[in-house]
This record gives sequence, structure tokens and C-alpha cells, in this order.
Amino acid sequence: MTTKSQAGAKKKTAKKQSGSKKQAKGSTSRKREGQSSKKQTQQQPKSPMPAQHQEKPGIESKITPKPQYEAPLYKGSGKLQDKIALITGGDSGIGRGVAVLFAREGADVAIVYLPEEQSDAEETQRAVEGEGRRALLIPGDVRDAGFCGAAVERTVNEFGQLDILVNNAAFQQHQETLEDISDEQFERTFKTNIYGYFYMAKAALRHLGRGGCIINTGSITGLEGSKELLDYSATKGAIHAFTKSLAQNLVEKGIRVNCVAPGPVWTPLNPSDKDAKDVAQFGADTPMKRPAQPEEIAPAYVYFASEADSSYITGEVLTLLGGDTTAG
Repeated sequence: MTTKSQAGAKKKTAKKQSGSKKQAKGSTSRKREGQSSKKQTQQQPKSPMPAQHQEKPGIESKITPKPQYEAPLYKGSGKLQDKIALITGGDSGIGRGVAVLFAREGADVAIVYLPEEQSDAEETQRAVEGEGRRALLIPGDVRDAGFCGAAVERTVNEFGQLDILVNNAAFQQHQETLEDISDEQFERTFKTNIYGYFYMAKAALRHLGRGGCIINTGSITGLEGSKELLDYSATKGAIHAFTKSLAQNLVEKGIRVNCVAPGPVWTPLNPSDKDAKDVAQFGADTPMKRPAQPEEIAPAYVYFASEADSSYITGEVLTLLGGDTTAG
């Protein structure tokens, strides 16, 4: 005959054994998850890249290997839920990577790009929509102040608001000497890389409220210089100074302004600028011996866009240099 105390002891023993089994099962499950995570470790293409060259502005779909922007290890958590972002140069490269991760975090995205980049822009649109968010395509040239104003207004008309501006459009052309830089090239570089940032920011301010932010794309060249990118480096240095100055100007309005300054990144900007043999060695001189992929740079933009992550951060220039520690 089993007593109540014996029955209770048996239940406790059974419960303990059951708990041990669950714990063991959970440990096994976690172990499997850990193993799965290891299998998902990002493997990025190493230098040398295939020798290749394109005419400007360069089309991402024609690059080998394709720049990686899907960020399979990045899990969204609603950091930008129902925010509206406008990204210049959003059709490819860093801009595409940012558009995809913004969408994964819950934002709708307007994308500004040159008309000849339509095919790339449509690919970005499909990627954003694949994340369950809306994408608005706005072809045009940021060198035109009128277009910049119209792009902002079209974004607001379509989505009802504007919360995040990403200034990312860029033009670069290597030249060996200062004498090789034509007046036309100098003007195009400055009008695209800094005038365009100024025009877009000025137009966006009419709609950005407290909690809004502007994120500019700078460059290692703006910190260290580059002997064959004299005009480009000068504009990137200007972008860094513009970021810090505008941050001070807008801090009392609750609008944050920051800058991401990468080293070499595998985008259409480079195969459309350098000789094929130089493209093959692009990024090989970094400690990681390769250029970054857009998916490795894009999370920095999420960080600056997210109030949950960076509400106390403004006026910063964040460098992403593949192990180089000498910038700035």
C-alpha cells in the first residue's frame, strides 16, 4: 500500500526527471542552434577580385562577384517600425544594403538614383518589398536643388511623413595629378557629393521633427586623404565637417546628424572608376585583405537611425575600415 508521502515523493522524482529531460533537450536544442549559427558564418569574397571595368555610373548586376546586400544573419527587431526613410544613391551598393535593412526593421523607403540606374533601382525595390515594406523609386540627379526638393515632397506625399534622410549618392574619378582633374570633373564631384547633401538636408528639414535623423556617407579618404582622389577626398572631408556642424545646429530641435565613413566597399563606384587590373586588387591592402560588402556596412546606418540604439549620439563620424586603426 502506497502512502500519500510515498506518492508525493514519486511525483517529485518524476517531475525532477522530467525537468532534467527538458533541460537536456533544451541544451541539445541550444547546441544545435549554436552549430547552426556556426554554419551561417558570413563568408565574404577575398581579393583579388576578377579584373573588370564598366562605364559610369556602373550597374551592380554586371559586377562579378555580385555585391552582397541580403545580410542573412541580420534579424530585424522593429527598430524602425513604420518610419519613412529617403536614401540617395539607394539603387545599389551601400544604399541598397541600407534600404534592405531599414525595411527589415519596419521602415518604408524612398530611393533616389540616376535614370540610367533604373534596373538596379528595380532590384532594390523588389528586395525592399520582399521584406514586406513599400519602396518608392525617384529617378533624378541630386546636383539639381529643385529635384532634391521635389524628391522630398514626393516622399512625403506618398508616405505622409519623413523620419530619416540618408545622403549617400557619390561620384568619384581617379586622376594621377591635380592637372588631370578637369573643371567639369571637379564641379561634378562637388555638386554630387556635397552640394547634393546640402540640398537634400535643407529640403528634408521642413518635414523632419523631433526624433528625426540625417545620416551622411563619408569616407576614409576624407580622414586620411587619397593621392589620386583629390577632389573626392576633399568632398568627403567636407561631408564630415558638414555632419558635425549640422549636428550642432539641429541638436536643440531633437534632430540627430551622424556620418558613416567606410574604407573600401565592393560597389559599382569602383569598377566604373578604376582600370580593370586595379579593381582586382581593390581592398587588398586592408588588414582583412578584402573590401567590405554592403551588408557589412548597412547595420551602422540602422544604428544611427534607431533611437533605441543611438538617441544620445549626434555629430559622430563612425569609421568601418576592415581592421585599419590609423584613420582620424
